[in-house]
Amino acid sequence: MVMRIIRWFGKNISSLLLAFIFAFIVWVSAILAADPNEVQVYPRLVNISIVGLDSQLVIVDNTPHQARITIRAPRSIWSKLNSNPELVKAWIDLAGVNEGNHAIPVKVQIAVNPNQVIKVEPDEINLTLEKLINKLYPVELMVSGEPSLGYRQGINNISPKFINVSGPESKVQKVNNVIAQLDISGASESIKKNIMVAAVDTNGDVVPDVEVSPSTVQVNQQISLLGGYRNVVVKVVTTGEVASGYWLTNISVSPPNVTVFSADPQLVDEIPGYVETKPVDLTGLSDDIDIRATLNLPPDVTLAGEESVLIRLSIAALEGSLPISLPVQAIGLSPEYSAQISPESVEVLISGPLPLINSLTSGGIRVSVDLTGMEPGTYQVVPKVDLLPSQLKVASINPQNLEVTVTVATTPTHRINPTVTLTPILPTSTVTPENTKPNTEP
Repeated sequence: MVMRIIRWFGKNISSLLLAFIFAFIVWVSAILAADPNEVQVYPRLVNISIVGLDSQLVIVDNTPHQARITIRAPRSIWSKLNSNPELVKAWIDLAGVNEGNHAIPVKVQIAVNPNQVIKVEPDEINLTLEKLINKLYPVELMVSGEPSLGYRQGINNISPKFINVSGPESKVQKVNNVIAQLDISGASESIKKNIMVAAVDTNGDVVPDVEVSPSTVQVNQQISLLGGYRNVVVKVVTTGEVASGYWLTNISVSPPNVTVFSADPQLVDEIPGYVETKPVDLTGLSDDIDIRATLNLPPDVTLAGEESVLIRLSIAALEGSLPISLPVQAIGLSPEYSAQISPESVEVLISGPLPLINSLTSGGIRVSVDLTGMEPGTYQVVPKVDLLPSQLKVASINPQNLEVTVTVATTPTHRINPTVTLTPILPTSTVTPENTKPNTEP
């Protein structure tokens, strides 16, 4: 029986193999029809990693950091590649590569199969390797500018005094010195700050592709007064009163302190730490103003620098309030209707600058209710207050709502608004002695 089976296979082996081949072709065709191969450029640029670089070497050139890859793969594989960028990697291997110029091929790995890498751009990277060196340089402090008048530049101190410069040998050899730059223009006190350092060549240009460590140094630069000079504060002296209904809210002076000088240092030492301005007249002022004022200096003492200071006076109107009773006008009502407003007048409390309240007339205020489009009936309406000038505000209205009854008019009527007398009333909490007393301290 076994021999018969073996003889049968021997006679039909070619037919079996042919059938198997046809079945495999049909299977592959079915697979390709359901999941066809596609050649595409990978939609993301792939970062090129560097592996195997000797720690004593450094790449000198600016090499490409990304590659564009063309891949042939089934559609199902492309779906995975597009959803997970970690599946495609590119790198160059520098293991065993020594100093000099080299062309290193870019290698690609795709973590899902099947796939075929058709093209890599760039397919190799040209680079130069140099020895990585370190060198210590002393820090040179370059000071520019001049301190304020009456001050002088003293000694300075830098910490740390030496900076390490590292990089390719050809770059580090171009470094002439390491500098830190400090501007002391207008300084009137000692300076203590951290300053960036830079490695420069013989022309003073920054050398690229080198690293300085640390990148900053701490600088202490002494600035001191010359003999016969002294820095004192400025005290503003005023006379007179601002306009009625206004008060002085603030006094500022620029500069707030000045430097004085005398050939006799004892005269400067006798100054009590401040100097006064000559009196500034406030009489009749009603708005903010800037005034130049000279200083009242002792004999044989002069001001170093400008001969005057700028005084800024801030002046504001006193705040007051005015309660008045006003009739309510109906506007926008259709001519065939009439309206009954209840109550016919409201109590309005007006607040704002006192001079404006004092000048307010009945022509500058109106209370109304807008009845545009209203049909006969009873309504709750919010009154509106029109008020001039705009700096005045309505603090409150009493009552806040009015009842309006609209009916069909039998005889046209006209409302005559009575003349309103406005008398300002100042609350004691608004105007206080502290508000009206000028502050003459700087």
